[in-house]
Amino acid sequence: MTFDFGLIERALPLLLMGAAVTVEITAVSVAVGFFIGLFVGIARISQIRVLRILAAIYADCIRGTPLLVQIFLIYFALPMATGQQIEPFAAAVMACGINSGAYISEIFRAGIQSIDPGQMEAGRSLGLTWWQTMVYVILPQAVRNILPPLGNEFIAMLKDSSLVSVIGFEELTRRGQLIIAQTYGSFEIWLTVAALYLMMTLAISRVVGFLERRTK
Repeated sequence: MTFDFGLIERALPLLLMGAAVTVEITAVSVAVGFFIGLFVGIARISQIRVLRILAAIYADCIRGTPLLVQIFLIYFALPMATGQQIEPFAAAVMACGINSGAYISEIFRAGIQSIDPGQMEAGRSLGLTWWQTMVYVILPQAVRNILPPLGNEFIAMLKDSSLVSVIGFEELTRRGQLIIAQTYGSFEIWLTVAALYLMMTLAISRVVGFLERRTK
C-alpha cells in the first residue's frame, strides 16, 4: 500500500472547511452551555430548594445519558412530538449546548463553592443582596478557578461534536466520511482528520494557558 500525498492535498480544502464548521458549532454550543451552566450552577447552591432540586435533576439526567442519544432525541424524536422539523445545525447546537450546560453547571458550582464563605457574608453585611454579592463579589473571584475546566470542556466538546455527523451535518468528521466514500483513501483521510483535530485542541490549550497566566 502506498501513501497518497496527492489525495491529502486535494482533500485538504474540503477538510479545512469542515474544521471551520466544527469550530463554529463548538463555539456556539459552549456559549449556549455557558449561560445554561451559569444559571444552573447558581441554582444548585441557591437558597430556594425547588431550584436546587430542578437543577440537580437536569444535571444528573444530561450527564447520565450519552450525547449521541440526546442528538437522536432532538433531531428525530422531538419533531415527531411537535410536528416541526429541526434543521441539522439547530439540532446539533441544541443537543451539544444542553449537554455542555450540564457539565459547565458543575464547573460553576465547584468554582463558586471554592470561594471562602466569608466573602458572601461580607457582601451581605455591606447591604448587598444575595444575587448582587454573587455577581459582583463571588463570580469574579471564581473565574480564575473555572478557567482550566472550562478550557477542558471546550476541548471535549470540540471532539464530541464529531457525533453530529450521524444526522448528516457536514463538520470535519462527516466531510472525511464523504471523501472516503468517493476515494477509498481511508488511511490518508482519517490521518489528516486526526491531525486537524489535534491542531485545534492544541491551539485551544495554548489559549487557555495564556488566559490562566493573565488571570493569576
